[in-house]
Amino acid sequence: MKDNENQTDHSTSPVDTTPKVTGIGGIFFYSENPQVAKEWYTKNLGIEINEWGSSSFESRDINNPDEINSLQWSPFKKGDEYFSPSKKEFMINYRVQNIEGLLTKLKGNGVTILDSIATYDYGKFVHIMDTEGNKIELWEPVDSKE
Repeated sequence: MKDNENQTDHSTSPVDTTPKVTGIGGIFFYSENPQVAKEWYTKNLGIEINEWGSSSFESRDINNPDEINSLQWSPFKKGDEYFSPSKKEFMINYRVQNIEGLLTKLKGNGVTILDSIATYDYGKFVHIMDTEGNKIELWEPVDSKE
């Protein structure tokens, strides 16, 4: 038996384009004083803050170990309009695949869509509301496959 006989050739596997959430992309929460909160988390928990005022946590996709994902963590000034129209103290960003297909599905299910898909160098974003009044950020990242 050759060494590579039991290895699966992933290059011929069909690409899954099902519109769905694939992970958590970010956790955002209100703070009375975001700068003090960032300093506290850095000093006490070792969370390093990047140039965008947040921290990135990297992880690997168990189904694709070559893919490195990141989760953004960031406190926002209490009352920041970025969470609006939600009245909640937090917002979760979900990583998704096929954001256009997911948006079509959500519209068909009567989900409140807050804006149009916005495209940036690092991915596509859209915001929705859940049944509890939580604003949710959906993000289809531009992942490097090099």
